[in-house]
Amino acid sequence: MSDQVSILLYIKSMLADLMFINGIIATELIKITENTATIRHGEEFLSKTKCLTEHNELNKKIIDIIKKYQKRPEDLAELENHVLKKHLD
Repeated sequence: MSDQVSILLYIKSMLADLMFINGIIATELIKITENTATIRHGEEFLSKTKCLTEHNELNKKIIDIIKKYQKRPEDLAELENHVLKKHLD
């Protein structure tokens, strides 16, 4: 039974790490999309659309999902500050 518990704890830890990594990828892809739109259409384009607001809401949802599975609060705080920094000032 002890081996099974160890395996389950290992899998749980691995899944938490994968959730964190996927959260980083998801939030960075949103930023890449914003940067690409800015390059292609100019900064006025983003300011005239709801994209930034919608992207911020998506980023908050991603952070909330990661919070459910976090192992270390300091890791999440660093990601949250990085992703939502413009909106924390």
